[in-house]
Amino acid sequence: MKNILYVIAITFISLASVRAQNSSTNVSDTSWKLGGFVSVNVNQVSLNNWAAGGESSFSLTGLFNFFANYRFENASWDNSLDLGYGVIKSDGNPMRKNEDKIELNSKYGQLAEGNFFYSALMNFRTQFANGYNYPNDSIEISSFVAPAYITAALGLDFRPKPYFSIFLSPATGRITIVTNQVLADSGAFGVDKAVFDASGKKVSDGKNTRIEFGALLSAKFQNDIMDNVNLLSKITLFDNYTDKNVDNRTNIDVNWDVLVSMKVNKYISANIFANVIYDHDIAIATYETINGVKTEVGKGPKTQFKESLGVGFGVKF
Repeated sequence: MKNILYVIAITFISLASVRAQNSSTNVSDTSWKLGGFVSVNVNQVSLNNWAAGGESSFSLTGLFNFFANYRFENASWDNSLDLGYGVIKSDGNPMRKNEDKIELNSKYGQLAEGNFFYSALMNFRTQFANGYNYPNDSIEISSFVAPAYITAALGLDFRPKPYFSIFLSPATGRITIVTNQVLADSGAFGVDKAVFDASGKKVSDGKNTRIEFGALLSAKFQNDIMDNVNLLSKITLFDNYTDKNVDNRTNIDVNWDVLVSMKVNKYISANIFANVIYDHDIAIATYETINGVKTEVGKGPKTQFKESLGVGFGVKF
């Protein structure tokens, strides 16, 4: 975890030094600023009598980003919506999802002094469709609003440039929601699991929510770093004050997204996306191959990493 936080800190310090756009931090300009992009990326591999091995595959991914920011005298209101969904089909395997994301952000700020704002932040995250632990596609490990995360925070926002901000809150509430009762009964995503008696009969259902209170640091950078290349990087760090396990309070939850969007021409685009997640309350299975069979040998918190590269059709607006 220390290495992850070190890399994150260095990255955002570096981003802060990227050349500025010709814009001002003056919030007295009253106007809505709207924008975003839509892209559909396709990847296809076809093999026939290929001596080197491999398998044919086809994948399709859609990404959508929209922002609506408002300025009024000494106040600001920034909103963004990020959506992503993708599927992949390879020889011998059914269609599977390989991207699934819904994230809504809203932040209101009132000028305090200079580049500092008293701010309130809200974040909502979940996914569209059911997830499975492939190749087992009969048992769900996630679904719509299972989990979902709602975060609300009050704090101070530092915005030295229109494209870069750091928000710090000592008073943050986070709710984890698991609407799928089977997952809730198993204690998935940190909720309290169901209680069973000695005969195996369920005495009480698992909790569908988990409430935490702690400190939050959120930073965001979004700017054109060169012609036709836009970089979006955002990080959220959360430390839970109220965890009953004292040792767990030193484990900071991390969610870091990086998206590089490149325009080849008016309609062709390329995207590189990476996501790093660490949540001490999420137990991830460890597998070993025993006698040729993939077998679960334990569970525990792990650093999660996802990366994707896509080329396809894109429109920036």
